[in-house]
Amino acid sequence: MRFTPIASLLSIVCLVAMPAHAQSYPSKAVRLIIPFSPGGATDLLGRLVGQSLSDRLGQPVVAENRTGGGGNIGAEFTTKAPADGYTIMVAGIPHAINMSLYKKVNYNLATDLTAITNLATFPSMIAVHPSLPAKTMKDLIALGRSQPGALNYGASPGSPNHLVMELISVMTGVKMVHIGYKGSGPGIIDLIGGHLHVSSIGFPGAMPHVKSGRLRPIAVTSAKRSTLLPDLPTIAESAIPGFDVNSWYGIFAPPRLPDELVTRLNSEIRALMNNDDMKTKLAAAGAEVDTNSPQDFTKLVRSEIDRWAKVVKASGATVN
Repeated sequence: MRFTPIASLLSIVCLVAMPAHAQSYPSKAVRLIIPFSPGGATDLLGRLVGQSLSDRLGQPVVAENRTGGGGNIGAEFTTKAPADGYTIMVAGIPHAINMSLYKKVNYNLATDLTAITNLATFPSMIAVHPSLPAKTMKDLIALGRSQPGALNYGASPGSPNHLVMELISVMTGVKMVHIGYKGSGPGIIDLIGGHLHVSSIGFPGAMPHVKSGRLRPIAVTSAKRSTLLPDLPTIAESAIPGFDVNSWYGIFAPPRLPDELVTRLNSEIRALMNNDDMKTKLAAAGAEVDTNSPQDFTKLVRSEIDRWAKVVKASGATVN
C-alpha cells in the first residue's frame, strides 16, 4: 500500500490531535482518596481496589484517608482536584445520604463528581441483645408497637445503619429512640452489654459476636439473603415487603474527567473487581461485587440521592 503525502500528513495530524493523557496515562502514581477512617468497609474496599489497580495500571495507586464531615471533606477535596485521572475516590451511600442530611454541603455528588463504576454492595443485619423477647422482625415490630418509644438503637448519626433504622420506623410506624455514636464499635459494645435493644450492623463487625451468641441476628437488610448467614431471612420476606437496603460503594473522579480516561478506568476497575480472588475476599466480609457502566452508575447515584432525601425528610434526621 502506498501513502500519498496528503494521507501521511493527515496521519500525523491525527496523532498530534490525540490527547497526551490518553497516550501515556498513567505515567505516575494515582491517588485514591478514602473519605473515612481506616478499618471500615470503605477503607477495606478502597485498599483492595488500590492494590489490584496498581498491578493493572503499572503505577502505584496510593490510598489516602481524608476524613471528617461524614465523608464530605474527602469528597469536596476530590471535586477540586485536577481532572487528569491521577486523583480518584471511593464513596457511596453515605455521600448520597449526606446530600439531604446535612444542612450545608459544598458539593453535589450527582453533578460535581464523575461517576466511574460501582464496586460492591454490603448488606447489614438487624441484631438484638439476646435478652430482648424478639426472635424475628415481626416480633420486633410487634414489641415496638406495644411499647411506643421504649426501644432504642445505636448508630453513627447520618450513617447508612442509622437511616436503615429510620426507614424501618417510617415503613412500620414503630418509633424507636436513636442513640448516637462516633463509630460502629462503641455501639456494638453497648448492644452486647445490654445498654441498647437493637441495631443495624455491618456483617464484618457483627459476625464474631453472632458466632459467640452475644448478639442475635433477626434479619438482613438486602433483598436477598447473605451467604454468610443463609438461614437468616431478609426484612422483606419476614416482615416489610419491598424493603431493600444495600450499602453501595463506587469509584468517582473529579468533574469533567475526559471520556477516554473514564472509559479506561471503568474497564480496568470492572476487570479487577470481577476477578475470582476479589470476589472471594469480599464475600468473606459479606459483600458482593456489583459493577456497572459510568452511565448506569450515574443513574444509581441520582436515584439514591432522591430515595434517601425522602427518608431523611420523613424521619426528621439532620446534621449541622
